[in-house]
Amino acid sequence: MAERHLGDGRRYKEIFELNKDRVQPDGSRLSEASLIRPGWIMEMPGDARGGELVEMPDEAPDVSEQVQQQISDYAKSGDHAQGSGGGDAQVSLPEQRPAPTPANPANPVTPATPVPGTGQEHATPAAGQEGRSFGLPEALLAAPLLAAGLLGALGRRRRQAMWQSALGAVGGRRGMEPPTPTGDAQDVQDALLVGADPEGVRLLDRSLRGLAASLTAESRPLPVVYAAWMSGNGDLHLQLAQPAGKPPAPWQQGQDQTFWMLARSDAEGYEEAETAAPYPGLVSLGTMDDSRLLLNLEAVPGIVSLGGTEADRAAVFASVAAELATNGWSDRMTITLVGFGDDLTPLAPNRIRHLDGFEDLFETMSAETRQRRGALGAAGHDSVLTGRTGPAQHTRWAPHLVLLAAQPSDDDALRLAELAADAGRLGIGYLVGTEGTDLPGAAWEMEITGAGRLLAPLLGLELDAQMLPAAQRRAVVELFTDADPGSGPGSDPEGGPGRPANAPPFLVDISEQGRPAVYARLVGSYEIIGLDTPDGERSALLHEALALLLLHREGVHPRVLSSALWPRGVTADVRDALLERLRAWLGSDPDGTPRLGTDATGRLTLAKSVVSDLDVLRSLYYEATQGRGAGSRQVRGRLLTDALVLVRGPLLADRPEGRYRWLTHEIVDAQLPLLVADTGLALSEFHLEKNRAEKAIEALTAALRTAPADERLWHELLRATHTTGDPGRLRALAADLVARSGARGVPPRTEALLDELLPTWREGVSAAG
Repeated sequence: MAERHLGDGRRYKEIFELNKDRVQPDGSRLSEASLIRPGWIMEMPGDARGGELVEMPDEAPDVSEQVQQQISDYAKSGDHAQGSGGGDAQVSLPEQRPAPTPANPANPVTPATPVPGTGQEHATPAAGQEGRSFGLPEALLAAPLLAAGLLGALGRRRRQAMWQSALGAVGGRRGMEPPTPTGDAQDVQDALLVGADPEGVRLLDRSLRGLAASLTAESRPLPVVYAAWMSGNGDLHLQLAQPAGKPPAPWQQGQDQTFWMLARSDAEGYEEAETAAPYPGLVSLGTMDDSRLLLNLEAVPGIVSLGGTEADRAAVFASVAAELATNGWSDRMTITLVGFGDDLTPLAPNRIRHLDGFEDLFETMSAETRQRRGALGAAGHDSVLTGRTGPAQHTRWAPHLVLLAAQPSDDDALRLAELAADAGRLGIGYLVGTEGTDLPGAAWEMEITGAGRLLAPLLGLELDAQMLPAAQRRAVVELFTDADPGSGPGSDPEGGPGRPANAPPFLVDISEQGRPAVYARLVGSYEIIGLDTPDGERSALLHEALALLLLHREGVHPRVLSSALWPRGVTADVRDALLERLRAWLGSDPDGTPRLGTDATGRLTLAKSVVSDLDVLRSLYYEATQGRGAGSRQVRGRLLTDALVLVRGPLLADRPEGRYRWLTHEIVDAQLPLLVADTGLALSEFHLEKNRAEKAIEALTAALRTAPADERLWHELLRATHTTGDPGRLRALAADLVARSGARGVPPRTEALLDELLPTWREGVSAAG
């Protein structure tokens, strides 16, 4: 308002002083400069100019009696009722954010109270002396949706690399142990674990798809959504471009007809809907008070410009690009980057592409704009939204978001404005960096300050910006490149400094002299040998904390531990009390060294005297294939046999309801079946070399109990069974394999092997059918 009517946005304080605490027509009062509701009357300084201004009633007799009475009542209220100039102007503007959630006096939010849905812990003021972030990057701790997307994508990348390695696509490492991050990459990974809010992402995705499904069922089009606000209590507010009628249940009308609202409790009741993602272009820009703003980049009618210094702009652009590339509420999309100093392609090679400059951009986007415009016309759609729902769901309606970090020249800016004129209807969004203002075609203008504030004066927005600074940006890319051996300069197929190639991060002394003081069985049901069972309800929490530490011998950041155990937040005193109980429970070694210690970075580590069966399993396999067993066939067979005996079922088979949710961020559930399968395959090979087919079949069958979907095990089981010379037995195995394959059918490579070993296998299947 100050920018529009006074020519200087910094004069907003004058407007606030004129209007604070005055009773508005709806009975409420202005208490914060950023919270203005529709229909309010705002007294303006006398030099205010421009549209939407109404003169005082005594100088504007054409104003209705109702409005005159409202202004008269308003003028009599507030601390500044006396002496307000009759020549001052009045203005009423729509609000650019959802109405604040009413405070609950019975449950005030304090620094020690976790904000639901953020997935972050909040320390008490006393604990704050240690620092808010405990050495972890604040930018990612404050970006729960971005962190969740990056963490999920990183896990998928690591699993994919393991499977490819296991199938021989990548030589050498066998893919069971991704490199352990160090330095900035380790800090960034910990920040992702602490800051991520996967539940918030899940609810947002289900809510939006559920809305699309409900509107489709009512034969109603999707409304154009400019922005979404996620409040601190988990409610979702959609800000519409224009009124779109009554929202479908359980959605409700917001504070006016341009807001639709869904309470978190209703969102949790949504089931997954089989529909395309309706608003994949939503991306987090920052927070205002306790609400997070997501801007729908593809719906903006024109260009969104971002001013500020080059470094600050780059941090915002990187955050936007990374979240768009990895978020969980979109399906397909293309993200084109121009003028980026760092290559972000490793985050999502199928989504991100870099272009060298503006000429390449204009050539590419001109062609796509023509293609989309023609396709929409041919399909009879007004916009991509009507082509994204219902029976006409096509990949051509996926958004294309263009991020131009480079400053365009005047000529390029004009060409870009012309190109973007129809972009919102076509599902193409443009975010353009600029050093100045007045970028042609800019529908929304924003500025990032050196203090990390994102300002959009004409929209009434002032946010704490979501950013991904250069150091964290490089560390994130390093995590992704290292996840895939040989894919980037940061990868290390040799296992890391001081670690033999293919070695697990923690090798156990498997001799009799290496008997541990504390032994935990994790493969199967959870059992601990060497410690007394803790008394009371805290036992389950201590067991879970120990399991997390055992699965991360490289060390666990205290904030990672606390966010894993209390994903909805915890106070520092509760976390510290748990660590003290854990230290007391684990005790000390005979030389007085505590079995729970901290390393030079402050991360929690376990002494070598605390061992799990998974540690032993990994060490036995390593020794059998690359250690002592590599030069002695007899030793190899004994070590592999001992390893397979340890496998009693899936990892932590008896997990209590609601606990161990942090395992969804881990890849150990995928590592264990691969490790067991590799052990079974190695032991089968050992027995077949000695013509012991039955022993080989026994080893493969044992491995299949833990890794039933591993195609390699079935192939070797077919070969081993074939060596017995019993066609009936082989035919029965083939029938069992076909039955297990179900509607998907037998995999092509397995089918080819069956054709080779048992050409008549299809006849047996037909007979059985």
